[in-house]
Amino acid sequence: MSTDWKTSYEKWNRFAGLDAALKAELSGVSGDEKNLEDRFYKNLEFGTGGMRGELGAGTNRMNIYTVRKASEGLANFILDQGEEAINRGVAIAYDSRRKSPEFALETAKTLGKHGIKAYLFDSLHPTPLLSFAVRYLNAYAGVVITASHNPKEYNGYKVYGPDGGQMPPKEADELTGYVNRVENELLVEVGEEKDLIEKGLLVYIGENVDKAYQDQLIKLRQNKEVISSVADSFKIVYTPLHGTGNLPVRRGLENFGFQNVTVVKEQELPDSEFSTVKSPNPEEHAAFELAIRYGEEIGADILLGTDPDTDRLGVAVKNHEGKYEVLTGNQTGALLLHYLLTQKQKQGTLPENGIVIKTIVTSEIGRDIARSFGIPTIDTLTGFKFIGEKIKEFEKTGAHTFLFGYEESYGYLIGDFVRDKDAVQSAVLAAEVAAYYKSMGKTLYEGLLDIFEQYGYYKESLTSLTLKGKEGSEKIAGILANFRAHPLTEVAGIPVSAREDYQSQLRTNAKTGETSKIELPKSNVLKFFLEDGSWFCMRPSGTEPKVKFYFGVKADSLAESEQRNKRLSDEVMNLVNRMLE
Repeated sequence: MSTDWKTSYEKWNRFAGLDAALKAELSGVSGDEKNLEDRFYKNLEFGTGGMRGELGAGTNRMNIYTVRKASEGLANFILDQGEEAINRGVAIAYDSRRKSPEFALETAKTLGKHGIKAYLFDSLHPTPLLSFAVRYLNAYAGVVITASHNPKEYNGYKVYGPDGGQMPPKEADELTGYVNRVENELLVEVGEEKDLIEKGLLVYIGENVDKAYQDQLIKLRQNKEVISSVADSFKIVYTPLHGTGNLPVRRGLENFGFQNVTVVKEQELPDSEFSTVKSPNPEEHAAFELAIRYGEEIGADILLGTDPDTDRLGVAVKNHEGKYEVLTGNQTGALLLHYLLTQKQKQGTLPENGIVIKTIVTSEIGRDIARSFGIPTIDTLTGFKFIGEKIKEFEKTGAHTFLFGYEESYGYLIGDFVRDKDAVQSAVLAAEVAAYYKSMGKTLYEGLLDIFEQYGYYKESLTSLTLKGKEGSEKIAGILANFRAHPLTEVAGIPVSAREDYQSQLRTNAKTGETSKIELPKSNVLKFFLEDGSWFCMRPSGTEPKVKFYFGVKADSLAESEQRNKRLSDEVMNLVNRMLE
C-alpha cells in the first residue's frame, strides 16, 4: 500500500488549527486504513462539472480547506489576468446542501483576502441564476456551491467564466494548474466578512438580479394566447425536491400566465437531507412519487420536478392508460424543440442561420426534427459547458443563431441570457407546450406520439455502474481499455458499422478499417454504431465514481423500439459484467 496518503493524513492530523468537527471525524476513523487512504490518496479533481465529492475530512473530500484551496487557485488565476479581471470580481451562489452557505462565504473570504470583489447571493439560488448573474454583473468569473442531483453526502464547487458558461477544458486545465500549485490547503488565509463588506469587497446580491432574470425569462413565452385560452382549467403540479427552484419557477409560471400551480408541500422547502426522496434527481422516477400523488388528486395536466440546484427538469404526463409517466430527457427535449421551431416558423421568426446543439449521447430525434425545419444540429462532448462554448463561438463569429441546446440528462437551454442548462426556463416552456396540446384537445403524451409518428419511434436508455474508491476507478479504466483492445464486430446479431474513440479522436469504419478525424476535444469516451441505426456509448463520469452506458435505437413502433433497446443494452451489459467477474 502506498504511503503517500499517510503524509497528507499526518499533516492534517497534526494541524493545530484544524476545524473541530473535521478533527473529530478523523479521530473517529483513525484505525481504518482503507477509509483514510480513500480520504487522502488524491486531491479532489476538476471534472465535467468542476470539483465534486463527498463531504468530510481529507484532501479527497469537500470541506472548508479544499474549498479554500480551490478559491486560492481561482484568486491567483484572476490576479494573473490583470486589473480589469480583479475589478470585475466573482459572482457566487449556493444551493440547499449541507455546508453550502458556509462554503460560499469561505470562497468570498478567500477571494476578498486578495482584493477581489465577490458578489454573493443573500440566499440559496439556482445554478442558472449564477450563470445569469455573471453576465448581468459583468463579473469575470462565477462560483456555485452545489452537487446538483447527487446524494446528500455530496457537495461541489463549479467555476464559470466571463461569458457565464462553465469553464471549458483549456481554461479549466489552466485553473486546475493554479489550484494544484497551492501547496498547503490548511494554511490558506481568508478575510473577515465584516471587513470585506466595509471595503466593498463583499457585496450581497439578490432581488435586483432575480428581477432582471425574470424580465428575460418572459421573453421566452412563444404564444401568450395559447396559455390564456386554457388558463382556467390547466393544472400544474411542481416539486422543487427540497432545492432552489421553488421561488423562481413559481414566479416564472405566474408571469407566463399559469394560474393553477400546486406545489408539493412536503418537498417545497429547502432540506439538506432530502428527507422525502432516496435521491433528489428528477431523472429517477421515484423522485416523482409525491408529485404523482398530488397529480392524481387534482387531475394535473403536467407534473414538473427540478433538482436541488435547478438546472435539470423532469416532466411527467398522463399516458394512454391515464397513469402518469415520467418522460425521458430525450423525449422532453424533442417536445420543447419541436414546439419552439413550430412557433417560430409560424411567426416568421425562425432565423436562416439557426442552430441546435446537442451532445453525442443525446437522441438523434432532435437532429431529425431540426432538419425538417431546415435547421442544422451539431454535436458536442457530454457536459453542458461544451454547448456553452459553442454559443460563445457563434456569438463571436455570427455564423449561427442559437435556438436550442440540450442533453439527455434532463438539461435544456432556450434563451442564451444563461449559459448553462436552465430548469427554470425549461419548466415554464414545458408548461406552455402542454398548454398548447391541451388547446388542441390533446395531452402532452399524445403530442409526443405525434412527433414519434412523424419522425420515427426513438428509444434511448442509460445504465450506470457505480464503482467506488481507488479500486473502482481502476475497474472503470479496465472496462474501457478492454473495449479498445478487443473492438466489437457485432452486438445482438447486428454488425458494427463504425466506432468512435474520442481519446484518439478517430472514427473507424468497421468494414474497411478506414479512419477519419473527430473534430472534438479528447475525452475518454467510446461510441459504437450498428448497421440498423442503433448505437451505444460508454463514458466514465467526471464527477461521480460511475461509468455510464448509453443506448439508442429507432423503430417503426413504440413496442419494437423498446424491444430493440432492451436487446442492445442487455447484450452490452452482459459483456461488461463478464469483464468484472
